[in-house]
Amino acid sequence: MVREVPSVPEDEQDDAGEVEQLELKPALEAVLMVVDEPATEEHLAKVLGRQRREIADALQELADEYDRERRGFELRFVAEGWRFYTRAEFAEAVENFVLDGQQARLTQAALETLAVVAYRQPVSRSRVSAVRGVNCDGVMRTLLQRGLVEEAGAEPETGAILYRTTHYFLERLGLRGLDELPELAPFLPEAEAVEGDSQEGMPSFDVDDSGDEVPDRTQTDH
Repeated sequence: MVREVPSVPEDEQDDAGEVEQLELKPALEAVLMVVDEPATEEHLAKVLGRQRREIADALQELADEYDRERRGFELRFVAEGWRFYTRAEFAEAVENFVLDGQQARLTQAALETLAVVAYRQPVSRSRVSAVRGVNCDGVMRTLLQRGLVEEAGAEPETGAILYRTTHYFLERLGLRGLDELPELAPFLPEAEAVEGDSQEGMPSFDVDDSGDEVPDRTQTDH
């Protein structure tokens, strides 16, 4: 029995043909203007009906052109994809326009917690707390809400949820991958060597709205 292969509607064929006839660089610019996360070369090649090598060459040429002309934006390869970014030297102008003088930054506690996750991942909350010496549950919730960390399965021995950094984390730091993180891991203490790996013996902490830990003064010492 011979199966009938469904045909592609003529209007869709025409649309695909029209896209392939577009000038490549302007077409790439138009698509990249509307992406909300880095676009991979494979995806762009599929959308524009071109070979990946052709897409990669055109993207690199565009990036070089923007650099030569010192545009206010640049095209960068970050987190396995391409996206437009404002040039660093104009960050203050953009910040003033978008934030109107206000800055929404992570607290010191959140930055420290994020650093531990980045260098120890995948890692459980209890191990992060052990490295920092304080309960990090509230800060971890903040990082999860901001999309900087995500769940990465469970620890086989304990069943504890493990966490890792996200592609958004790489994008925000301008990194292509975790291998580009600065060599800071040797300076972090081993979680196993830090007393209080479990929550036993660790003082109870509350978390205020800013994500900073506040000791619970109502709990008596044992």
